[in-house]
Amino acid sequence: MTKSDVLIVGSGAAGAAAAWSLSRNGLKVTCLEQGRWIEKSEYSHGQSDYELARQSEFHKDPNVRRWPEDYPINVSGTPIRPLMMNAVGGSTVHWSGHFPRMRPSDFRVRTLDGIADDWPLTYWDLEPFYELNDSMIGVSGLAGDPGNPPRGVRQTPPLGFDVACEAYFRGLDKLGWHWWPSDNALISEVFGHDRSACNGCGPCDIGCPTASMSSAHVTYWPMAMGNGVDLITHARVEEVTVDENGSARGVVFRDEAGVRREHTARVVIVAANGIGTPRLLLNSVSSQFPKGLANHSGLVGTHLMFHPVGFVTGVFDEPLDAQRGPLGGLMNCQEFYETDLSRGFVRGFELQLSRSVGPFPTANGGLSGVPVAWGAGHHRALGKIYRHAIT
Repeated sequence: MTKSDVLIVGSGAAGAAAAWSLSRNGLKVTCLEQGRWIEKSEYSHGQSDYELARQSEFHKDPNVRRWPEDYPINVSGTPIRPLMMNAVGGSTVHWSGHFPRMRPSDFRVRTLDGIADDWPLTYWDLEPFYELNDSMIGVSGLAGDPGNPPRGVRQTPPLGFDVACEAYFRGLDKLGWHWWPSDNALISEVFGHDRSACNGCGPCDIGCPTASMSSAHVTYWPMAMGNGVDLITHARVEEVTVDENGSARGVVFRDEAGVRREHTARVVIVAANGIGTPRLLLNSVSSQFPKGLANHSGLVGTHLMFHPVGFVTGVFDEPLDAQRGPLGGLMNCQEFYETDLSRGFVRGFELQLSRSVGPFPTANGGLSGVPVAWGAGHHRALGKIYRHAIT
């Protein structure tokens, strides 16, 4: 049995930040990650079949990807598909880096709109930590957006625009809708150690070989490990154990060889994303928690909260070549973000420009999921969409 001051389950955005923050104060920190390190050489950007990898072994959906480190997720009865990665860095490995902050109203939806619950903290409580995180990972963007709270200068300038962006902006300007260059956790200039500026190669969703994308494994983890954090990969945690008082005392996990091991700690942090965390809590059954750890209410594993996204693709007469450049949103239009009761519902949404993809994924539905019909005329129909679409 091994013991630490702090034991973290999951090495993604939250786990990595916690590991760095706690270890710099002298605590002995261990992190268990069921996935592995993904090396730069594994990314398929420079290979001729990179688009095939995007649809198979580097797919964002673990039910499609099916790595040994993944676990199947039951999606029957829901249109939502999980997009997540089990590896060092978690889903920041392939998240594309679109990085807008929440607004103050998002923390007070019960008070303002009578739905759900208010957060136990405000935007302003969180704001110093937003700033700290930005300074740690590197964010590109432009200060001065009148539609959001005041902020300082970003770590690097906004990512560049091209003809595809300009076509979109012309439409927004014609409608009189406010837009602003989006914050991106994707650096436009050299930042930090061994991180190059974005080269615009495009498929950010299958990882970043230049470390331009501010993923946890190239930002927090090198510093956390420099502080002495012990990061154990291929560690599949089976349950959180508790003491006689019902407090978490450690975990039971299987190592890469399948050997069952126990690790104890003064503090246990579960940071395994919106699916993995409740899954682990429900598997942690004991006499104190017969329905799963912290599940006296029976609500653990229900009311999953993600940020749902819908895709709409526009096809233009002129070629836009929107498949070139970073995939993450280069702009935000938050014209409809706040509640307007005249629309017949509360809360709102934002519009994000997410560019386009290459010929193979375009033929198979692109970002909006509508495949080009196969058979006679396929190439002609594809030619009208490929290089002409933005999403």
